[in-house]
Amino acid sequence: MNLDIIKRLNAIQDESHFSGAVLVQQNSEALAETSYGFANRSEQIENQPSTRFGIASGCKLFTAIAICQLVEAGKLSFDTRLKECLSFSFPHFSEEVTVHHLLTHTSGIPDYFDEEVMDDFEELWIQTPMYQIRSLQDFLPLFQNQPMKLKVGERFHYNNAGYILLGLIVEQVSEQKFADYIEQNIFKKAGMVDSGYFEFDSLPSRTALGYLDFSDGTWKTNIYSLPVKGGSDGGAFVTVRDMANLWKALFNHQLLSEDYTCKLLTPHIYSDDENSFYGYGVWIEKKGDSILKYHIMGYDPGVSFHSAYYPENDIQSVICSNKSEGAYDMFKGIEEEVLKIPYKEKTDGRKKN
Repeated sequence: MNLDIIKRLNAIQDESHFSGAVLVQQNSEALAETSYGFANRSEQIENQPSTRFGIASGCKLFTAIAICQLVEAGKLSFDTRLKECLSFSFPHFSEEVTVHHLLTHTSGIPDYFDEEVMDDFEELWIQTPMYQIRSLQDFLPLFQNQPMKLKVGERFHYNNAGYILLGLIVEQVSEQKFADYIEQNIFKKAGMVDSGYFEFDSLPSRTALGYLDFSDGTWKTNIYSLPVKGGSDGGAFVTVRDMANLWKALFNHQLLSEDYTCKLLTPHIYSDDENSFYGYGVWIEKKGDSILKYHIMGYDPGVSFHSAYYPENDIQSVICSNKSEGAYDMFKGIEEEVLKIPYKEKTDGRKKN
């Protein structure tokens, strides 16, 4: 264990009352693995490293990997147009929208939750009860008949609806339910034994409830704040160890060939933040001409999540929280300590690629 990281985590937790689990590792060796707070406040059940947490949009990476697997298998291409992939009606969408545009948030299609104009995710369920959202098709009425927001390829515009469409493409091309495809072709191959797309009204053991805290000290769970079952734009549950396994499997080419891993991790589009780019389902931060980190994040009511892989020193960090805020402070504190750590050769003697 790295005492500097542990001390930093404890200091941040003392100040922010972080609730969740954290794992930092290098070459599969844990530099920090700890947990704080309660998975179930009413029953005083503590969070553990083995607790499953919702990760919201963090699982867009899974969707992107699935699409790349299907392209690699010759069942699809990045240039395939939306109208060639899906039989659903999108009367106002441009016919120029491709799989690549959807992956990089450059399609210009409307979003069912537009973060540029909406603040409260719960607003969505006033007209459409969240308990009716159990499949990817259930999301379509929220956006399929709206006009285009932007011209195709005009600019980066973070878009959840685009990833719903990608999930539907996975279902149509693979002839499997989206969750089944991910569990079979990503979770199983990566050794993510505790991860899944669970339903709020049928959660397995060791799953943290998400909490929303209010200024008067009261709180509520997020069971009425999110769809019953997550999908291709967000909503999977993972453990910190499973997420670290995903990074290892990805960079060891267990999920995609080296060529398609590179396509996934290419900085395809500038995201308007300094040194920040987007690949396929993953954020990429550059430092000069080199890659500082690949990272994913997710925020929902009662969920905050950050995870990153730092290629220069082969370190992964995973921060899962069952509160609406808290993961970012832990993430940045860890990053400041991680960037001080030099590369360490693997114990089997292999050199860094």
